[in-house]
Amino acid sequence: MEKEDSKSLAKEPDLSYGNYSYADYLTWDMEEMVELIKGKVFRKAAAAPRRIHQWWAGNLYTELNVFLKGKKCQAYIAPFDVRLPVKSKKDDKIFTVVQPDICVVCDLDKLDERGCIGAPDLVVEVLSPGNKQLELQHKYEVYEESGVKEYWLMDPEGQTLLIYTLIQGTYQPSRWMTSGDTAKSSVILGFELDLEAFFDEIN
Repeated sequence: MEKEDSKSLAKEPDLSYGNYSYADYLTWDMEEMVELIKGKVFRKAAAAPRRIHQWWAGNLYTELNVFLKGKKCQAYIAPFDVRLPVKSKKDDKIFTVVQPDICVVCDLDKLDERGCIGAPDLVVEVLSPGNKQLELQHKYEVYEESGVKEYWLMDPEGQTLLIYTLIQGTYQPSRWMTSGDTAKSSVILGFELDLEAFFDEIN
């Protein structure tokens, strides 16, 4: 017990330890962002994301914000903590805290001063060379398990988009979409993204 207590009070987490909670997360003093997935710490890249990553995330966030003006849903861009509780909403019982590139929350009761507690309706992750395994495996699992209704996975290098839609508790993928396609959200009704126009603006 003493060993676990000493780890919980550390200013930086021991990456070999796999049972951290959101209460521990709040005590850490770290220069780079980290995410907590099922009690295990995942460091985000120390360097700033590539320009194209920031462009995609920033511009899609802007598109969503414009569309959602006057509607009940709200969009947020990283860094923004999303806590995904399983059984309890107490800080020491939450073992997953992620920072999606973009999330949209329609149940505003899930929002507090520290971010969002519970599954957002829509999550968007923009792939970077250093984060593909994290997004493709670990985050996919926790988004599906926690009930994120729609998960957009965007790849700037390939200029492609894959949309996962939660159907009866399981993600069903779209085909890979690219320039010439129009992405439509089944969760944010009426929101569409012309991928050809979106991709062309980065050139």
